[in-house]
Amino acid sequence: MSKVAVWAKIPAAPGKRDELAAALGAALETAKGEAGTIYYILHNDPNDADALFMYEMYESQDALTAHMGSEAFKALGPAITPFLGGRPELQFIEPIGGKGA
Repeated sequence: MSKVAVWAKIPAAPGKRDELAAALGAALETAKGEAGTIYYILHNDPNDADALFMYEMYESQDALTAHMGSEAFKALGPAITPFLGGRPELQFIEPIGGKGA
């Protein structure tokens, strides 16, 4: 099976990026113990004070499906909703090569 990745833009409510990042902290910790999760990295956007980006890579579509169906993932929505400035934009991408791919 091919590895799969997700590039997500997560808009914060004005002035709430730090609170949004903190709320995503639990997901970062949970991902460390997930089988099949290769990368789960949160990024600040240096050009937009109200945006975060998340890069995720999984061993397979099954690993991504397990991540998205987990209890931790289900709890994430209510934890971050007060700090969101809109709906996250997800792009599902397939790595084709490079260091770490």
